[in-house]
Amino acid sequence: MNILVTGANGFIGSTFSRLALSHGHQIAGLIRPSNPLPAISSSSETVRWLKGTLAEPPWKEIEKFKPQACLHLAWIATPGVYLESPENESYFHWSREFIGRVRELDAGQIVVAGTCLEYRLSNEKMSEDRTTVEPRTTYARWKNALRVALEEDAKKSSFRLCWSRVFYLYGAGEHPAKLCTSITQKLARGEKIVLKTPNNTKDYIYVDDLASAFLTVLEKQFDGIINFGNGIGTTVKEIAQTIGRMMNREELIEIAVPPQVDPLGDIVADASKLHGLGWKPEYDLRRGLEKIVATAPASSTR
Repeated sequence: MNILVTGANGFIGSTFSRLALSHGHQIAGLIRPSNPLPAISSSSETVRWLKGTLAEPPWKEIEKFKPQACLHLAWIATPGVYLESPENESYFHWSREFIGRVRELDAGQIVVAGTCLEYRLSNEKMSEDRTTVEPRTTYARWKNALRVALEEDAKKSSFRLCWSRVFYLYGAGEHPAKLCTSITQKLARGEKIVLKTPNNTKDYIYVDDLASAFLTVLEKQFDGIINFGNGIGTTVKEIAQTIGRMMNREELIEIAVPPQVDPLGDIVADASKLHGLGWKPEYDLRRGLEKIVATAPASSTR
């Protein structure tokens, strides 16, 4: 399958591209002109790196590739910035126009990364069919607006649209401000960590498992909304204490008194649709955290 990938040199995009290539697919990856090419070993016949942006795509090269499917990942995702960034509106407009043009090239399958934050916040598992959609952040509102627009487009031109609501991503190589890597690096430096919201419960999915979920829906030609999570809730305390035991630095972890309550509440997926497609995660929490801890400077662990 010829798969066009936006955000191809990002954390998810590069992981997905490696996996898809190993399964015999052809990849054309859209990457910013200022960014280096992803470190992916493959022949020029199976992978093409296309320099451009959503606002200014290299359409001639994309047309030559003849995409049969498009995986749209490109969006603002900087921790501490993306949730309320005004850039979210720009990404909505760029994405709508980009996907519309890709559809004109007869790509029959469009897969887009949405977010679990599109759902109304509750402490029950979030279901594609039962949980109310009520986005509360700028990021989630514009993601949801794109879903609504693309669903209308799909009704008119009959293409398969898979809208994947991604839950809490983690993995080796993630942004250093992300929870798991931030804890690991602080413990490696010998810094004390005070857990302000120790009971904060989220559904964490390892980046390799997320990549395999995207590949599953592409290969199965899934049409509709689907959750990308494990269906298992994990607390901040569990993550911190597991990392602390791995690094023999549990004494550096403290619980705030009194602990604060996370305003987002528990966010855990009903992952039955994804599992129903035959997808199974390869990483449980311990194995995923081991990969992150392995990236800590050896001289800092004991």
